[in-house]
Parts: sequence; C-alpha cells; structure tokens
Amino acid sequence: FAIRSYAGMNKARVDVTIENAWAYESDPQNFTYDAQLIVGGQTVYNKTALKHFHHARWRKIFWWGITPQTHLKHETPYLIASKAVPNYDQRIKIAPDTITKIKNSFTGNITEPMGPGLALPYMPTTGGRADIGLLPGWATIYLLSMDKDAKNAVLGTADLAGSWSAHYRDKKSDHPVSIANYPYMTLAANVNTINPSTQQSEALPKCSGDCTTPNVVDVAHMPSFSYLPYIVTGDYYHLEEMGFYTNWIFLSGAPEYRDYGKGILKSGQVRGHAWSLRSISQAAYIAPDNDPLKNQMNAFLSNNIEWYNSTYTNNSAANKLGAIAHSYAFSYDSGTAIAPWQDDFFTSAIGHMVEHGFTKATPLLKWKAKFPVGRMVDSGYCWIKGASYTLKVRDSNTSSLYATFSQAYQASNTPAFTELACASAAMAQNLGLQIGEMTGYSSSNTGYPSNMQPALAYSVDSGATSSDQAWEKFMARTVKPDYQNGPQFAIVPR
Repeated sequence: FAIRSYAGMNKARVDVTIENAWAYESDPQNFTYDAQLIVGGQTVYNKTALKHFHHARWRKIFWWGITPQTHLKHETPYLIASKAVPNYDQRIKIAPDTITKIKNSFTGNITEPMGPGLALPYMPTTGGRADIGLLPGWATIYLLSMDKDAKNAVLGTADLAGSWSAHYRDKKSDHPVSIANYPYMTLAANVNTINPSTQQSEALPKCSGDCTTPNVVDVAHMPSFSYLPYIVTGDYYHLEEMGFYTNWIFLSGAPEYRDYGKGILKSGQVRGHAWSLRSISQAAYIAPDNDPLKNQMNAFLSNNIEWYNSTYTNNSAANKLGAIAHSYAFSYDSGTAIAPWQDDFFTSAIGHMVEHGFTKATPLLKWKAKFPVGRMVDSGYCWIKGASYTLKVRDSNTSSLYATFSQAYQASNTPAFTELACASAAMAQNLGLQIGEMTGYSSSNTGYPSNMQPALAYSVDSGATSSDQAWEKFMARTVKPDYQNGPQFAIVPR
C-alpha cells in the first residue's frame, strides 16, 4: 500500500499493488484467486477468478473520500527544455480523433489486471507500432497535448506494465533483483550459473505448474512504459517498474555474454541494444540519488559506454561507416547486410543518453553520427535510399566492412539503378515513388525515414560534420509523415 494523505482535505489516495514476484521462491507459477479491495469500509474493487501470472503484479488506485476532479497539466515546453524528454516537435498539433481513439481503445479487459493496456501483449511482434521509440507513441501524444484522456491511458498502461512476467524481487533487499548482487543470475538454460565466490548456483527457479501467459517480454521491442509516468507523478510504483524491466534485460541472457555483473550489452540484436541502453539511461537519470537503482544503473551504463567507446569510437580498426557491426547486426543477406533502421534506433538512444548528462557517451554519438549523416550527404550514396530496410556493407560474412558509402550503395543496388541520377524523375519512376520521396514508407509515422529522424536530429546536436546539410536534405524530402497521429519519432535538433 502507498498512501498519500492531504492535510485539510479529509481524504487520502490509496495505492494498492498485488505481486507474485519473488525471484528465488521455489516453484513459481500462476495463481488464480478472487480479489476484493475495501477502502474506508466500502468495497471499491471486485474480481473473481483473477489469473495472476508468475512474476507479474497489478495495481489499482482509489480515494478514501471524494475523488478529486482536478486534471493537472504539466508544462510541455519546460519538460522538453529540461532535456528530461527528447526535443519533440512542438509545432505538431495532435489530432482530436487521435485522442478519441486512445480514449476508446483504453477500456474493457485490456485495462483489467494482467491486461496489456495500449501495448502489444506479445512484444516480439514485428512491424511499425506505437510501442517503439525513446518514448511510446501514446506517451508522446500526451506530452504534446496534455490531454486528460491521453494522460489516463498513459498512466493506466504504465500501471499495466506489471502484467508481463518481468518482475523479480529480491527478498533480502526488497528491491528488484540485480546482477550487481547475483552476477551469475539468469533465466537462460544450459549455461554456467555457479558463482565461484559462493559456490552456489544463481539460476532463477524454473516455473512449475501453470505458467502460461499471453504477455511475452522481448528486449528488442521493449517499450518505455514508466519513465514519463514517473516524471509526472513521482509514484514509487513507476520507479520500481523501471527497476524491474532494466534488470530483466540482464536476466534474459547468459551471464558470460554480459560479462557477468558488469551488465555489458554486446550480444543480441542492435535494436535490443538500443532499447536496453535507453531504459538503463532513463532509470539512471531519473532515479533518486539515495535509491539503490541509481548506483546500479549508473555503473551498468558506464560499463557499456566504455565498451562501446573501446570497440568503436577509440578503435582505429573500427569500420569507417559508423555502423554497429557485432553480434546479430548482420542478420540479412547471408551475413553481409545490416538494418540501418535498427542502427538509427541505437544512435537515437545514445543521443538521448548524452542529453541526460552522460557525457562519456558524447564521442560515441559523434562516431555514430557518421552513419545516418553519410546516408544523406555522401557523394557516392543517393539519399533517396538513405532509410532502406537493409544495406549490404561487406562482400561475405567473413569480409571487412566497406570503407566507403559508395561501395555500400553500389553493392546494395543493381548497376542499372545506380546509374540513375539521384532523386531524378527516372529514379522515382523506377521505384514507383514521387520525385524526392525516400524509400521505406516515407509517409508513415513509423516508416524507416521516420526511424531515421531522431538519429539525424541527435547528429545535428552533436555537431557532427555535415550533419546540418544532412538534416536540411532530409527535411526537404517531398513526402513526409503526418505525426499528429503518433509523434514518437518527431524529434528535431535543439
């Protein structure tokens, strides 16, 4: 229970959270029960046969006394100017029907305990969607509108972040369990979990009995559920949600892949690296100074920045394109091609991190800026294909990466296409697009050019060479998305 009492108002806010979340409890499983919540002698909530998933929790808020009707609007320009949130384009006016759609969507079973709210329950689902971004689409709609219905849906969906089986609490500390204390801890099977210091296994107990759930967590598609809600409410529930999800990121892989207690994110998909670093950065930035989460996340973030700077920024042997090129980056074209949009996610996450004051990442951002900037302005690469789905960057899965953007462009397109003048009528006809329209669903607010926009914006802010020209060319494209229905990628340079 978290109780807020207001002097002179004869009322209190009663915040109830029910958990099934112990990390090292034997035989974890789903439980089904009847729930009844009573506040001030009055039954305020009833739910029969509630199926509570393993390592999940649910939350409800009620008032002891008359519920206040006040709707508090925060100052959007101030929030953005503080750099706590990205520089979303404040010229965007959220469409009224977008608010109506959110209000109408956030109702019924999806708002009940173990429901997903506005998020997709099965996170590994591919394709463009509102969950993906430095903040989710629904959060940016609320941020730019300060609408009451949008706020209700944002806070409600953050409450429902507890519905996924990503919640592991340490009985010893009563905080989300951390690899800082259990460096060999993991959910992965068939890996070494014996801590040599204690000679004890730190493997988390396997589920026993009914452990089925439609809500599946995935590092590569993990939304930022609770960051903005914590900023605007200060509710401890949201702080803990950030702690649970960031620590789950580390639990999901083998201990040796993350360098045990160091928490280095060097294995997995590039988009997984991006959203993981975003989540860790947000938690490290916003957690109170005296909360254990602060020191843990600061340490993990510092370890990762040092690893990426050593591997790329300060490595003379690193590729000249500014692309992330390790682990599962080469998932296309027999190991010769990467996904520029995933790389753009990573660049935007580093930009967000730098804005939060983690200056050790500034050189990494400048190094990464070469990749989105080069795809827009390099003389050997046509910007019309700057946001392509894949880009071939080497001849074979054992070759070094190309040294120039021209090589990547030539290898990724047919000779007949590369002979066409960039952004010409002939090129537009060949692609079936308008003149000056980028490939990759340029009209979509979740298309690949939209994914590219935050990376370019942060590149400009970094002062990277030719970034101003890249941004100017990007903004001059003829087909752009309508961000009033979902502005999660509508980030502009400061």
